[in-house]
Amino acid sequence: MADNLDLDGLAALPRRNGELVFAEPWESRVFGLTMALHEAGAFSWEEFRSRLIDEIRREAEDSEGQGYWRAWRCAFESLLHAKGICASGELDGRTRTLAARPPGHDHG
Repeated sequence: MADNLDLDGLAALPRRNGELVFAEPWESRVFGLTMALHEAGAFSWEEFRSRLIDEIRREAEDSEGQGYWRAWRCAFESLLHAKGICASGELDGRTRTLAARPPGHDHG
């Protein structure tokens, strides 16, 4: 895991009783993907963290803010695009494919 995951402040991960909180399966998936690519050296934690803070600020300004994990997903997607890891159209297609899977079919 990133050496300096925020425990406090704007980018702090949502926790309950010390455990990460995910309301929907996609939230834990995008967290896992982010951490796996970071640990593989695809990007530095600070690169992601700064984008996350920017997205959280945008969410706060949006009257229909969707919350922390939506900001996380937006930050992750923009970083993937900026680094040339995954183009926006390709990411949209993969997202639609995964979203179309029936519940309980998260494996290959």
